[in-house]
Amino acid sequence: MITTVTLNASIDKAYVMERAIENGTVMRVKEVRNTAGGKGLNVAKVAGICGAKVQATGFAGGFNGKYLEDLARKSRVLTRFFHVEGETRSCINILDPKYGSTEYLEPGFSVKQEDVDRFVEEFSSIIEGSSVVTMSGSAPRGVPSDIYRRLIAVVKKAGRKVILDTSGVYLSEGLAGCPDMIKPNEDEIEALLGIRVSGCEDVLRSARDLLKTYRIPWIVISLGADGAVLACEDGVFHGKPPSLTPVNTVGCGDSMTGAFAVAMERGMSAEEALGYAVSVSAASAMSPITGDFDPAVYEKIRDEVIVERC
Repeated sequence: MITTVTLNASIDKAYVMERAIENGTVMRVKEVRNTAGGKGLNVAKVAGICGAKVQATGFAGGFNGKYLEDLARKSRVLTRFFHVEGETRSCINILDPKYGSTEYLEPGFSVKQEDVDRFVEEFSSIIEGSSVVTMSGSAPRGVPSDIYRRLIAVVKKAGRKVILDTSGVYLSEGLAGCPDMIKPNEDEIEALLGIRVSGCEDVLRSARDLLKTYRIPWIVISLGADGAVLACEDGVFHGKPPSLTPVNTVGCGDSMTGAFAVAMERGMSAEEALGYAVSVSAASAMSPITGDFDPAVYEKIRDEVIVERC
């Protein structure tokens, strides 16, 4: 089983409008789509489509928290959220023909220190039965910056694999826990190494430097339409998808994380895992729904993905 951690989960509400927004007026919504939101929940949904048994955990609160779990279960994801005071936030995405996407992101609840400590204490029982754990995104107010380092320590003590996909202080603190994989973007690479990254050669050099500096087994750097780079003890590999016209690129990075988690669970080599993850991520870009892909589309793309040693 794979467990995904989403500390700052939300109810994602997409409002599809028939006409462009007019400020100061009453606007009627054509269609509403409610989903269990947050990077880790996107990871969970994709891993489930890949065929893995998945459970999601993190903080949840109030009626919205129960609704969040219900929505997740409808996506065939088991849930074991830690309930706290307050209401799970909602994030609204207004889609109209003139402005496209306009997002309103609620700040969410604050978590008490005692709840953080209890969650960490219970985490070993939450991940029991899981071979891989993923940790994605930011954290609610009140959660200390070392939260991922503490959770990674629990996973490592249990002898499980762990993937960390976050940014800023949560990433820098989490690295001290030595996760099995990280997935920084170019901005995060610059912050970690104190350099400027421009172009593919800089990315490849940075991947090698990160591997040498932090001793993380797998360093994955997403390159968008150009696929991804993976640096490990066996070398540095570049996975390249075919040329595609994407439908929706939101959450493609989460799809890649979900596929890597499945690859780890199945014992794939680094080279095999990269090809698999790049294929799943590219397939998710062809779906209008975030955290989703068509297995038939994946099969077609997989035959055209190229993995090269750099």
